[in-house]
Amino acid sequence: MFVSKLPPKPDFDLLAAAAPASADRRTFVLALIGNLICSWSNNESLFIYVLMILLRTDEASAAVVFATLNTTRARLDLIQRMAKIRVTDKALARNLTALVERFGELTKVRNELNHCMFIYDASGAITHTQSMRLMETRSSLRFGEIKALDDSRLQDMLRTTNEMTKINRDIWDLLPRLEAHVCDTQPQRQPA
Repeated sequence: MFVSKLPPKPDFDLLAAAAPASADRRTFVLALIGNLICSWSNNESLFIYVLMILLRTDEASAAVVFATLNTTRARLDLIQRMAKIRVTDKALARNLTALVERFGELTKVRNELNHCMFIYDASGAITHTQSMRLMETRSSLRFGEIKALDDSRLQDMLRTTNEMTKINRDIWDLLPRLEAHVCDTQPQRQPA
């Protein structure tokens, strides 16, 4: 006899009837996720200007290079490699590296929330997330870790969003310093 391995189909009518009772919390959770992802996207886009400076090019050209690289990791790797050849000020290089590393760590949280399945209870409240990543060990292969979306996790999301705000300000503060350094170290062209 065949036994389906699919989870049971949700009772959508029951969920729709119960959803108003959990609407405030669901709206709060979705707003947290939206703020975190929006902050992350703004920060990632600021790295176009870092790349523009490091490549000594214009914004459009930097954006083309940036968009051609199809992962955040590849974009950050290019920035770090360009910094190794363009940034000779050790303190400035450390500042840029620290920003890239902080952003990379927070990218993990963004990816976790952007690439997961949200699990709802019978009242329509979001209670858990299930990662869309495969978890492979020496002896097994499992589909996605399940994590509670409890108050502690919501506080972590708030802290992450606040850290994204700080990173945004820090990138803006770094840009003129980076530009001045790269332009000052650029060899002067002699008129032909």
